[in-house]
Amino acid sequence: MATLNKDIFGLTVDNHELVKLAYDAYLANSRSSHAKTLKRGEVSGGGKKPWKQKGTGRARFGSTRNPIWRHGGVAFGRTGEENFTKKIARSSKLLAVRQALSMKNAEKAVFVLDAAVKMTGKTKDATKVLKDMQLEGKNVLAVASEKTPEVLRSTNNLPNVKLVRATYLNVFDIMNADAIVFSESALKATENWLLGEEK
Repeated sequence: MATLNKDIFGLTVDNHELVKLAYDAYLANSRSSHAKTLKRGEVSGGGKKPWKQKGTGRARFGSTRNPIWRHGGVAFGRTGEENFTKKIARSSKLLAVRQALSMKNAEKAVFVLDAAVKMTGKTKDATKVLKDMQLEGKNVLAVASEKTPEVLRSTNNLPNVKLVRATYLNVFDIMNADAIVFSESALKATENWLLGEEK
């Protein structure tokens, strides 16, 4: 039975500010910027002045595509070039992952597969492993040291299982999982990564 490192899974988390910061940064960095609105110069039509400048008693307008008119352009709309990314220091990011793992471990939601369990590439075998661990139907984050073809085939068709490499663990996936399952090699790789021992 593998022993969980207390420097990763046994931290005391007094507040969740750093975890929240890392969670928000993950969402912000995943956000795309495809939405775009048309400015008054980009809307079709409006080339003719709607009425003469003076003498009508109405306000002066040069185009029917003015933003305050119906069918007009949009003032200060999305350009499609917005940058929503949020930067977080690497050390802070790694600490946030350790804190999130510690919180999940405190909830008894961290599991380590026995070294004797091998992924055969068959979904039914992976399903049996989860059933034996009483994790069937739960949102499971499976952590592997490498995404081998056998591991991918075993988990690809399981709707509630998300597979990640140990060095790609993030606060978003950890906090949204009901259970986190490590292989022994993934546990070692996670320790090396989070404690700065990776070469």
